[in-house]
This record gives sequence, C-alpha cells and structure tokens, in this order.
Amino acid sequence: MDLLYLRNVPVFKELPPEDLAIISQVTVEGRYKKNGVIFRDGEIGEGFHYVKTGKVKIIKLSTDGREHIINILGPSDVFAEVLLFNKGYYPATAVALEDSCVGIIRNSEIERIIISHPHVAINIIQAMSKKLLFAQNKINSFAFSDSYAKIAQTLDLLARQHGQKNLRGMEITLDITRQDIANLAGTTRETVSRVFSRMKKDKVVAEEERRIVILDINRLRQYYE
Repeated sequence: MDLLYLRNVPVFKELPPEDLAIISQVTVEGRYKKNGVIFRDGEIGEGFHYVKTGKVKIIKLSTDGREHIINILGPSDVFAEVLLFNKGYYPATAVALEDSCVGIIRNSEIERIIISHPHVAINIIQAMSKKLLFAQNKINSFAFSDSYAKIAQTLDLLARQHGQKNLRGMEITLDITRQDIANLAGTTRETVSRVFSRMKKDKVVAEEERRIVILDINRLRQYYE
C-alpha cells in the first residue's frame, strides 16, 4: 500500500509516516467491476471503506424497488465510517459506478489502532462530522427547493466533486444518466428531462456522449440562490 496515497484520504492526512505504516498493514483492497456490489443495505458491517480508484455510489432502495442515490464518491472519499463506533449493519448499499478499487479496514483492526493512537480517532470523528454536515445541508436545501433548484444544486455538487475544466466549461466526469440525476435530486426522470431542456435553451448546460458539461456555473447557481 502506498503511504503517499493514504495521506490523500482526509481521515489520515495529518498522521505521521509511522502511523500511516500501521494503517497500511491492516488495510485490504477489494476490486469491483462496474455495477459490482461492495456491500448491501442490512448486511453485517465489515468496517471502514475508502475509494482508492474509480467511483462508488451509495444508494437506498424504496419499498417499491426505486433507487435513491445518497452520494457519489471518488478517490480518497470515505464511506461506512459510521460503523466504527456503532457495530451493526450497513445502512445503505454501495455499488461500483465504474471499475473501482476500495480500501477496507476491518472494525477490529481500526479499534485496536484507535486505542493505541487516539489522534486517529480525532481525525475519523472530524471526517464523520463533515459527512453529517453534508447530509444535513442537502436535506435542508432540498426541503424548500423546487425542481429547478434541486437539479441545479445536484449538478453544482457533482461539478465540485467530479468536475474537470475543458474548453467549453466544467465537465462532470461521470458516466451518469438522467435517471441517476433524478435519483440524486429526489425527483423524476421526466422532470430532469424538462429542466435540462430549459437549461440547454438557456445555454447553461450541454450533454456530450452521456457526459454533462456545465457551460455557465454562475447562471446554474442562479436557479437556486
């Protein structure tokens, strides 16, 4: 395991080399093909996960089988960290959005490390707090937003997390469908199509081979600010 890579993971970025070496020794890697399930909602929690390469989506399924995407994660993002201090079951399903490599640190190992290296626990708590704040902000902003605002916020978030500048604007580097956008925004595919039609007319976004390009980020934000 590359210690320099571990330093890119927010939970571990402040740790000295000797602590990173300890983390490296207890980390195992799992490789998943596109659409491969990393773990399922309700399965017994194995431990703390982070994305090394690729992208992972965290989803919940409704009783009628509809998928709601909670988040889309890229390299260095952590997930399932809630189980570190609350042994139990995975609260959602994790699926590889593309071929991905995931680092896994089992609960028993991380607990042993935390006992002997308390500052690791502090970093983990800080990372969990940021994830909680993200969830609260998403809930609060979506609760009082119309469809245009929800979709614009979703695109803005994806651009921040997975955006790459090109000659036309900011390309969201995900192979993502309109249904995926709808799942993230908590709306329907038909609504996304209607909103995208308006945004294209306004020259705010464009679609190129299943990639979304934000042409004018400031005008995009006007939909919800």
